[in-house]
Amino acid sequence: MAINNWKSFLVPYEQAVDELKVKFKSIRKEYRKKNEYSPVEFITGRVKEISSILEKANKFGIPVDRVGYEMEDIAGLRVMCQFVDDIDRVVELIRTRKDMQVLYEKDYVRNVKSSGYRSYHMIIKYQVNMAEGPVDILAEFQIRTLAMNFWATIEHSLNYKYKKRIPEELQCKLKTAADAAFTLDEEMLMIKDEVKDAQKLFEVKSAIISDIMNKILTLISLGKIPEASRYEKSLNKLIDEGDVSELSHLLNSIKKEVDKYTD
Repeated sequence: MAINNWKSFLVPYEQAVDELKVKFKSIRKEYRKKNEYSPVEFITGRVKEISSILEKANKFGIPVDRVGYEMEDIAGLRVMCQFVDDIDRVVELIRTRKDMQVLYEKDYVRNVKSSGYRSYHMIIKYQVNMAEGPVDILAEFQIRTLAMNFWATIEHSLNYKYKKRIPEELQCKLKTAADAAFTLDEEMLMIKDEVKDAQKLFEVKSAIISDIMNKILTLISLGKIPEASRYEKSLNKLIDEGDVSELSHLLNSIKKEVDKYTD
């Protein structure tokens, strides 16, 4: 493949990353709209730089005209989860999707690398509809917790600094840190229900506050400035220390106030 074709070669991969990010953000929104816990905390994605593609092709003896068939991570997605058991839920979500085909999986969560690296990798085939027709590309999903991702980011930086020859003493410290991160993940799993309840309560409270603010704006638009000011002062008192029941009571009160002027 001539170097002047690289830009067009990467276009389907860029489109695939953009589409997959949107799809997984939509999954998260779907759970939230149903007031359910989402195993997807957030997703990131990237397309390999040309220099990285050539470096990897050279390292593994992949002919340049075969990188599209043999290099699996030109398009890369990372799905971040809050808890360890969310990883399995995301894996199952990907397995059951009809818009992609799972080619194979690598479980580095249960089969930890000697370095301490933990993550779940899935290689998929994904079809992109380009202007000239459909194009099948390979992409890699890495599914991990926030703690795993923090550790992997540090290791990646050190590998870059030491050209993948990290000093043994530093390797030992990294391994210890990886084990500590996983212990944190396991401990957080023990309080998952408490965390989920707290997050749900926060979302409910935020929704009520948003509804109250909208009603205050409605009163202002109706010219009822003193009434709007009174409710705004009440809301400000409750935002930090008020509970859901108090906010719900204020919302019902302002609804009745608005109804007096709109019925």
